[in-house]
Amino acid sequence: MLVSCFLFGQPVSTYSENTRPDSIGRIGFSAYFNPGRMVAWDHHVESLLDNNETYGVGIEMNYQTMPKDSCGYASDFRYPTLNIGLRYTFNNRVRMHRGLKSGMEEWQMADYESHLGNTISLYFSFSRPIVRAKHWEVEYTLGFGLAYSDKAYNAYDDVDNELIGTHINAYFNFGVHTTWHIVPQWGIRAGADFVHHSNGTLDRPNRGSNSLGPTVGLVYTPYYEELVNSYFRYDPPFKHYWYMNVTLGVGAKTLLEDWNLTQYGLDEGDEDYRTEDFKLYAAYSAQVDVMYRYQRRWASGIGIDLFYGTYYKHLRTLDSEAGYNNGHSPWSLGIAGKHEIFFRNWSVPMEFGFYVYRRMGHYARKTEPPYYERIGVRYNMPKARNMYIGASLSAHAAKANFTEINVGVPFRF
Repeated sequence: MLVSCFLFGQPVSTYSENTRPDSIGRIGFSAYFNPGRMVAWDHHVESLLDNNETYGVGIEMNYQTMPKDSCGYASDFRYPTLNIGLRYTFNNRVRMHRGLKSGMEEWQMADYESHLGNTISLYFSFSRPIVRAKHWEVEYTLGFGLAYSDKAYNAYDDVDNELIGTHINAYFNFGVHTTWHIVPQWGIRAGADFVHHSNGTLDRPNRGSNSLGPTVGLVYTPYYEELVNSYFRYDPPFKHYWYMNVTLGVGAKTLLEDWNLTQYGLDEGDEDYRTEDFKLYAAYSAQVDVMYRYQRRWASGIGIDLFYGTYYKHLRTLDSEAGYNNGHSPWSLGIAGKHEIFFRNWSVPMEFGFYVYRRMGHYARKTEPPYYERIGVRYNMPKARNMYIGASLSAHAAKANFTEINVGVPFRF
């Protein structure tokens, strides 16, 4: 059994043409350095940042899929590399301070600068080659994982840290790299990476840390000569088809309205002034999507999204106390374009949608865009009629809205 397909399901068939023994191995290693700067998504974060310099270092173990694997998915993705990585991000230079430049009153200003904690991240990533030649290759990389930050928001010595509110966070990475192979076994890598850490609104604050910068690294690729000299491309037939996804989600979130109230709307003597404790509210969703799988590796379609927020009564109370009466409903309805990327039994669903009905109060109407995004990961279970389980993040203009666990069933037409 070949490992690269075994990890994601049974191999489609056995490769038998002109193969050499797997003597060179397919495990490689890489190390990289990634200096960057914190990126501010909005004016508020921009006004907080006094210094935005950051940098990260990391190591990876790389597993290379090969043409001899006879895996249709690996062939469709031009034989990608699967990576497990460990990254340490040095954020000790990042400084934040609420000041007059943000329009805040002096009584809200701390007499010190807050700073981010350093972060260690463990992640899995998928690197797909765009171009692969004898001495060089270009690829893009997507990575997901978990991270631990040694410092998070607190009201005593880190009150202006609105980026990271918890020690445990999610990790996301997108990068584009070029590798020049000096010799087949060794290469120098250069490119750029975007790195995101946040807790998905499971606590506050959660504006998220977002860094962007160049990357340089050294890679060890004992398999590269065999890979580029393998001209065989496995291309089993694939029949296009339509299917329907029915998905249910159970999630949770804390409210930005509560954060803004306790930070900016209360007097210093109030017991909830600059609190570190925020109530977690349940959020539910249902999706019905009609999809067309026009290639083995992906499908596209359209769907209807229904959301139910248990926190609407609390928002109604906050609006009433502030003198607003905009109308509130726990239900929201949206229509979204959907796209799903497949690799064996795993898939990454993503969507971009517009609300056709949403009444979540004055603050939501004032600050939320009329559109939303969602991205997640799923594991499909062939022995259970391809029923899938997974997790996803819903966002407004790339700012997390809520995190959820999903379960669903596809129905093939």
